[in-house]
Amino acid sequence: MITATLIDNVWATKKSDLLSGYKLMLAEVFGGKEAGKRLVVIDVISAGIGDRVIVSTGSSARRMLGNDAVPCDAAVVGIIDEDCELE
Repeated sequence: MITATLIDNVWATKKSDLLSGYKLMLAEVFGGKEAGKRLVVIDVISAGIGDRVIVSTGSSARRMLGNDAVPCDAAVVGIIDEDCELE
């Protein structure tokens, strides 16, 4: 899983019919080795721009959509309310 901030919406005029009805968003990773990396995610929990989120990737992301046939590699699975520091 990855922590990221949702920074914008993504619109696609042509896309797979399997993606109809899903909200696509641009996310920027924070923390870790991939900090700053941007990726397109499917938002299934109604997060919004500026929200810090948890993103699942790969087959786990497709499972969040309930259909392994959907062409998805990243999905928002949680909204981060507050960070906690490990001691």
